[in-house]
Amino acid sequence: MNIRSHIGNACIVAALVAAAPAVAQQADGYWGGSLDLNGTSLPIGVALERGEDGALVGTLDSPDQKAFDIPLSEVVADADTLSFLVPGIGAAYSGTWDAEAEAWQGVFSQAGMQFPLTLSAGQPPERTAEVKQPSLPNDWEMPGDDAIRTAITDRLAGRPGAEMIVGTVEAANARTISSDEASVNARTLFEIGSVTKVFTGLLLADMVLDGTVSLDDPVESYLPDGATMPRRDGRQITLRNLSQQDSGLPRLPDNLSPSDVTDPYADYTEADLLGFLAAYELPREIGSQYGYSNLGVGLLGYVLARAAKSDFETLMRTRILDPLGMEDTAITLTPDQQARFIGGFDQYMRPTSAWNLAVLAGAGGLRSTAHDMDIFLKAALDPESAIAPAMKLTLGETRQWPGFKAGLGWMITMAPAGEVIGHGGGTGGFRSYMGLQPATGRGVVALTNSAAEPSAQDIALHVLIGAPIAEAKAVPEAPTGVDRTEVKLSQEQLDRVTGTYRFNPDLALVVTRKGDQLMAAITGQGALPIFPRSEKEFFWRAVNAEIVFAEENGIVTGATFTQDGASSPLVKE
Repeated sequence: MNIRSHIGNACIVAALVAAAPAVAQQADGYWGGSLDLNGTSLPIGVALERGEDGALVGTLDSPDQKAFDIPLSEVVADADTLSFLVPGIGAAYSGTWDAEAEAWQGVFSQAGMQFPLTLSAGQPPERTAEVKQPSLPNDWEMPGDDAIRTAITDRLAGRPGAEMIVGTVEAANARTISSDEASVNARTLFEIGSVTKVFTGLLLADMVLDGTVSLDDPVESYLPDGATMPRRDGRQITLRNLSQQDSGLPRLPDNLSPSDVTDPYADYTEADLLGFLAAYELPREIGSQYGYSNLGVGLLGYVLARAAKSDFETLMRTRILDPLGMEDTAITLTPDQQARFIGGFDQYMRPTSAWNLAVLAGAGGLRSTAHDMDIFLKAALDPESAIAPAMKLTLGETRQWPGFKAGLGWMITMAPAGEVIGHGGGTGGFRSYMGLQPATGRGVVALTNSAAEPSAQDIALHVLIGAPIAEAKAVPEAPTGVDRTEVKLSQEQLDRVTGTYRFNPDLALVVTRKGDQLMAAITGQGALPIFPRSEKEFFWRAVNAEIVFAEENGIVTGATFTQDGASSPLVKE
């Protein structure tokens, strides 16, 4: 598991044009950076200039994806902050000025995912050929089987062991397509990761409709006696907040410390969850900001099961899966299903473990098949289906955020022929995307057993609405392991390196000591133990990472963090 790993998955299109900024902290000009997408670096850049009215306007390009001149909107900048939306791809950026680094340090957000992004002054790349701004067609027709099969085959080239299957629904007709050499079929089971959040949202809606719960019920009212939820300014987190991702809870609990990082949630217990909730302090007002949280939706699944006096899987099967006839969608697999469950590969195409989300199953615990997902797509588009009332509620309760709307479990973006309603998913060895366009009566799902990027989402959106397919580069070689020769240090020596070290204003690594053990936690993630190789060099056993601390005049001032061969500087607060 990558120390920054997540269940969700995103399709990024991004960045650049113009001349270098005349004055660094002035936003006018060209700014370049790169996004780290599970080990794959995607160069991007942003061109900003003043319009005739003095307001900032700009474009965003991604040279590697041959995407240029994507318009920005709502560009706001002063000496200390920069923010903008990218409506065409449902994305947003927000950053602050770092005078020492002479760069904007911030976060690029798209479809609920967030990626650290530093933008520094630079020069636009040369365009070897005229490339037009990508735009979605107004009269798109879903491609035929051969075209989809070619896209799958091209994507899997150079990824031995990887498989992909695409399911489509149009006018109630369903089909599934894989490569010519595929060993998978419509009945092969894949992990679907955060696509589970859609099902958890439907479960919430179904329970609201029959009066079992209310959207505005406080989450705390469904916890065991004596357990508490964090509050802020006298306000409580509700079931609605958990599903719409504005609760203020972090992406992951900080007490998630897996014994096996290839199955990171397996040993996270109910007691761990309740202990975290009792101690956590919310960093912002409830409902004030979108913040994608696996913890939040996992908690939603947990409390819905408690409200129904059931377990999450039984509740999901009774209310959603069985009424639709989705016999192969499950958390716990039968022997027959286990025999049809395909193994996954990490971003370096190394075999990796399946995930067990335990108490947080509502965030991403389901496994499914293309056949079952086609059943779901048809039902979700059918106003007379068993889930139609719940679907209506999940899409009727929305909040507008930069670049997209959040429903109950859904992410909603615009396309020429109508809204696209969807969600992506990703676990240690799988990627998935499911999308619907109600106005055209079309739906698509793409499932793959590899975490190598690009993966499933861009192909799914191409099939559904004609979005461009990203160029797949060679899978990077797996990095060599770090030196894990451990030495013994005193508590005083360990204390010298404790503290908060920042990647950027929104992302930090916090080092603490518990007895003779140092623990390190990245923002929004659980603490993991680190071990000394020398007084200033420490390593992780759980992941392929190390940190080397730097000092000036005997005082630790920063560090260099390296994981899987990629290094990042850290500044100590």
